[in-house]
Amino acid sequence: MEITFRTCGLHDLELLQKISTSTFIDAFEKQNDPIDFQSYLTKAFSKEQLRRELENENARFYFVETRKELVGYLKVNTGEAQSELRESGAMELERIYVVSAFQGKGLGKKMLSFAEELAVKDGKTYLWLGVWEKNEGAIRFYTRNGYQHFGTHPYYIGKDQQTDWLLKKELK
Repeated sequence: MEITFRTCGLHDLELLQKISTSTFIDAFEKQNDPIDFQSYLTKAFSKEQLRRELENENARFYFVETRKELVGYLKVNTGEAQSELRESGAMELERIYVVSAFQGKGLGKKMLSFAEELAVKDGKTYLWLGVWEKNEGAIRFYTRNGYQHFGTHPYYIGKDQQTDWLLKKELK
């Protein structure tokens, strides 16, 4: 499947909010308390929050499209936009989501490779991410692609404290 990556801008705010919300719901709604989950959605994917993220020069969003159809998106952070570490040689892959109808078609691997290429172009020595400890499929995916566990951090869905595994890959 041929895909293209397109940088998101403020003019994409509504579309970014729509895909961010829908892919997060598809991925995690069933495993979370409905009240905590709704609280998280309202805060994390509000237009105001996404606008702040889009305006941050150290955060970049990319849409993933095939034949002009939006099939996923990703977000990378450097510098102070990173949720942890904030090391100059690091880039964080904060979000990587594929629309459910397009999962299992190799898009995740292409998106991960794209993020790694971005990090290399930016002169970073490693790419890192956080993944929910209960998301075993994602952990297997990242491990197969060379990522290694190096720590944990708390992640809140509403008031529910969950644990993310921190994974990283050294880049050449």
